[in-house]
Amino acid sequence: MAAGSEDGSGRTRRPSHPRSSNRTPPPEGGGTSRADSRPSAGEGSSRHRVSAPRAMRSAAQQLEELLGRAPESVSALRPTEDGWQADVEVLELERVPSTTSVMASYRVTLDGDGELMAYERTRRYTRGQVDRKA
Repeated sequence: MAAGSEDGSGRTRRPSHPRSSNRTPPPEGGGTSRADSRPSAGEGSSRHRVSAPRAMRSAAQQLEELLGRAPESVSALRPTEDGWQADVEVLELERVPSTTSVMASYRVTLDGDGELMAYERTRRYTRGQVDRKA
């Protein structure tokens, strides 16, 4: 059964993976589609950068792979010349009551494609701690 056709119940069936849509391939001879419009390394000075939401998800997922702990949140995200920099909050030591659990803030550096290039722990604190503004 072709993607987008009706099944026996009268419902329209859609592809299960978003990349399996009926897009036409780029023409032979090196043409590019809109999805592939990023310049390759060295082609141009203005490099494409992944979106902010994708960078946030990427920072959290890749840090989890390295640390083996699920991030609680992304507390900061800022663009850099080469990609993104994110501050990710991670539960390091769970305690009872939860306000005494030990948290850590990690600074994660991503390249323009959203790949993790570096990370460092910048701060450890208890969950119940409140930063004081001067």
